[in-house]
Amino acid sequence: MSTVPDSQSADSPTGEQVDAPDQPPVEFGAVPSPDDQAHRRAVARHDELTKPAGSLGRMEELGVWVAARQGSCPPRRFTRPRAVVFAGDHGIARSGVSAYPSEVTTQMVSNIRSGGAAINALAANAGAGVRVVDIAVDGATEETVSAHKIRRSSGSLDVEDALTEQEVRSAVLAGRTLADEEIDAGADLLIAGEMGIGNTTPAAVLIAALTASEPVAVVGRGTGIDDTAWIRKTAAVRDGLRRARKVADDPLALLRTSGGADLAAMAGFLAQASARSTPVILDGMVVGSAAMVAEELAPGAVRWWLAGHRSVEPAAAIVLDHLDLRPVLDMDMRLGEGSGAMAALPVVNAAVRVLAEMSTFEQAGIRGPTEDEATGRTEATSDAEG
Repeated sequence: MSTVPDSQSADSPTGEQVDAPDQPPVEFGAVPSPDDQAHRRAVARHDELTKPAGSLGRMEELGVWVAARQGSCPPRRFTRPRAVVFAGDHGIARSGVSAYPSEVTTQMVSNIRSGGAAINALAANAGAGVRVVDIAVDGATEETVSAHKIRRSSGSLDVEDALTEQEVRSAVLAGRTLADEEIDAGADLLIAGEMGIGNTTPAAVLIAALTASEPVAVVGRGTGIDDTAWIRKTAAVRDGLRRARKVADDPLALLRTSGGADLAAMAGFLAQASARSTPVILDGMVVGSAAMVAEELAPGAVRWWLAGHRSVEPAAAIVLDHLDLRPVLDMDMRLGEGSGAMAALPVVNAAVRVLAEMSTFEQAGIRGPTEDEATGRTEATSDAEG
């Protein structure tokens, strides 16, 4: 069912305030902790596998991370990983902050639907499914894509609110519903992606507002803008930030003022995934901005997230520091769509297989290190300590 209110058509670009019908509260259940016992068993199992302890580096940490989120050691291979790409346009794009016109969003939605985008190729490589949803595209899309559409394009955040009070609630709830739909259909790992011309501008405002950063610290090149467009974009973020800072301690008000329907839906999606104990691989800057808000909506949600990559967008590093996440990959990517997270999935899958499928020293009939050898103790060091 569409989340577009009956009293306002999704075809209206204005987003004027209307009386909100009765809606369920924007609430999320308490976020459970990952399984500490499974974590400990996974760490111990790595010490029993046919390799020097710690020799697989970060890959060992990733396997342990999955085991704790699945509550199982050894961990299971992911059988239905899913990427959901949130598509939406932003009024600020009309201010020349992107190298591409807004109609590209509608065209890219069709491209993703037909399997021609980078996220499709990377998902095929990783054995994952892709779903694209129209949350606020400023154009018509197929009914199967627009079932959760909130409006056509969010407002221009430099001079007006991105959403109405009703719309921001509807968008967050749409994201929560999308997470439920995917998890109920069997998804055991989720990736949030995004597609929208101009969306790095509201993302930069959210990140700056939540981290007390200045506009020049959070504005990057996005789609490859030149210096003149970068100046325009920085000015837009500055103007949006003046309004955002007044509501930075209220996540819904922040999304309403300076986010957009797609970002609000992503925040609801990420918060609900954690509330339902479903691991998530985060993408880059735009998804990261929504993740920061999701952590405000559902404290502790970050425990279920893994950072897929380090985007070259300057604000992406601020997100990682704020959420205390270490990325799996660092490959100079900045595309969006969930591409960086999807590129990391095969590495995570490999880490699971290492922990689950390698033989232990005992199984392989190989003499493992003694406790003293494993810790580097020798007779000489024992005598010296004595």
